[in-house]
Amino acid sequence: MAKSIMNEAFNGTFLFKPHYKEINGFQMHYVDEGEGEPIVCVHGEPTWGYLYRKFITKLSESHRIIVPDHMGFGKSEIPQNKPYLLAQHVDNLTELLLELDLNNITFIFQDWGGPISFGFATRNPERVKRLVIMNTSVGVAKAHRRLWFESMVEDGTYDQLMGNMKAFIPQIMLGTLARKIPREEKKMLKKAYTAPFPNKESCIGAMAFPKDIPKGDNHPSSKIMQEIRDNLGLLNDKPKILIWGMKDRIFPPKIIEVWNKIYPGTKCYEIENAGHFLQEDAPDEIIEIIKDFIKENP
Repeated sequence: MAKSIMNEAFNGTFLFKPHYKEINGFQMHYVDEGEGEPIVCVHGEPTWGYLYRKFITKLSESHRIIVPDHMGFGKSEIPQNKPYLLAQHVDNLTELLLELDLNNITFIFQDWGGPISFGFATRNPERVKRLVIMNTSVGVAKAHRRLWFESMVEDGTYDQLMGNMKAFIPQIMLGTLARKIPREEKKMLKKAYTAPFPNKESCIGAMAFPKDIPKGDNHPSSKIMQEIRDNLGLLNDKPKILIWGMKDRIFPPKIIEVWNKIYPGTKCYEIENAGHFLQEDAPDEIIEIIKDFIKENP
């Protein structure tokens, strides 16, 4: 595990006791705060539970909040001999939530957190109560589609970029935030998001996620992604909402139409001044939407 940050509170911005369970042979970190019906917040690439720090603080006043860090991210261990593939991440989350014996779960997720959460939810629909879907998608890309990172793989620059999260996160991730961030806060965000990635070996999970975007029938994650997509109907009766950062270039607003076809009539809250990492751009607005959604669907 990232021992150097195990008890790191990042200048008081992440004051949550670390919890660990051995999951599939590695130490998986998760936050477990508050009491009551569980809310599970699931992060994507290249973030960790820090992304949900304000959600934890406010939603734990009335609920039990569980926020896991995926294998190779945040305060979780970074095994060098594991397959960093969608199936592994789904299995990890599943084992954790079943060990915690959670029921009536409200899921909140974004980016890779979507397929991973849906992986659990479609296999355990009886344990799921509500869904908050934010800037994500579930599906297999067409075989002929050109993915954003492929040219870098071909010219040999992919490992240089994705294997150096200390540079990638300030330049790429933080550069996509829509709100204007004060200088001191930006320094703290840089510190918190780069801390899990001190060297190339620690970037193994972050390097794997883009390449795990399933494309065509022969990709190693195509089968499970298609299985998840085919089983989304098992969650038709669950209350759900969409919350979308409208300035997202990775999952642009047109993806909302895809979700409207999967789950017709689902209300969508469009956050105009938010991008891909909408939890950073508009946390207070999103938290209030979620609070109202839970009240309206007791």
